[in-house]
Formats: sequence, C-alpha cells, structure tokens
Amino acid sequence: MQIELEQLSQLADIYKKLSTGFHISEQDFALWQELDNNEEAYSALFTALGNQLKRDSRGFFHFEVDDATVNMGKISRLFALTTYALVEFFADKGQDPLRALFDEEISHEILASILQQQYHLFEQLEVYSATDLKREVMNRMLRYGFAKAQGEQFKLLSPIYRYLDALMAVDQLTEETNTEQTNTEGQADV
Repeated sequence: MQIELEQLSQLADIYKKLSTGFHISEQDFALWQELDNNEEAYSALFTALGNQLKRDSRGFFHFEVDDATVNMGKISRLFALTTYALVEFFADKGQDPLRALFDEEISHEILASILQQQYHLFEQLEVYSATDLKREVMNRMLRYGFAKAQGEQFKLLSPIYRYLDALMAVDQLTEETNTEQTNTEGQADV
C-alpha cells in the first residue's frame, strides 16, 4: 500500500497521543475524524513502525500494548478496580450501572463512597483516600483518554469498555468455575 504522508494531516498529534497509551474517542473530534477517514493508511503506517492500531466499534482507537510492565499493570488494576467499584456503587443505588457509568458525573463524594465500600481492595493498591483515588486513578484516566473533566468532576468515556469487557470475562470465568465445582461436588455425592 502506498501511503501519502502529506494526506495524513494529524499524524504527529495522533501518533504522540496513541504512543503514550491515550485512547482517541469520538469526543476527540478532529483526531477521531482523521483516523476514521484514513484508518487503513494510519494502520499500515503504524504497523510498519511496530505498533498495532486497534479500532473498537464502541467508538475509540488505541494501540495494542503489552500490559506486562509493572507500572502499567498497577494502573490497569486500579482502572479495573475503580470500574468494578463504580458498577457496584450504581447497582446498589438501583441504577442501571452501564447507563450510569456514562451518564453520571463522578464526584469526590462518589469516589469517597466507592473507596469506603471497597477499601480492602484499594488498600492493596496503595490507595487510602478519595484524594489518592482522584490523583492515582481519575487523573490517569484523563491522561489515557478514559475520562474527561467536567469542572471538578469526571465523565467516563467509551474506552472504559475495555475494563468492562475484562470484568465480564472474569465474571464469566468465575461462573464457569463455580458450575464445574458444583457439578464435581454433585457427582461425588452420588
């Protein structure tokens, strides 16, 4: 494929963001449009540079990255735990958790509530206060394109689906394991 670099008008900005782990979503309108309109050319160029451009049908682009580094692993665990805690928080309030994740603004009060509810888990990741949660998680979510600032509050964006997918996979695996254990125990009783 012949790539016309001069036609990739946002190349420097797009590469800079994606290479730092940022997720470009539809809220990043100009960059999103550029990737959407020239996806094949960008994908070929980034592949030649050793990166794999991924497009998620739910509205975002990112580079496929190995989460094996210690620092990224901890950040991913914090993002996953926060997503899980928010789902639990909204479900406990009787809200549709998926809708609330994207519709509700995440305030300091909500951060304090989820920290209190899941303190034993956050403590393992060295998050001890709502201020820590804001600094260690929400500000990083901004930096990686998982959220946007709404004054002092945060709105989650479509890339958070990556963590929802991971939580669903863990839930499915847990369900399968429990079913296997039940079946094995039932056979032992016969």
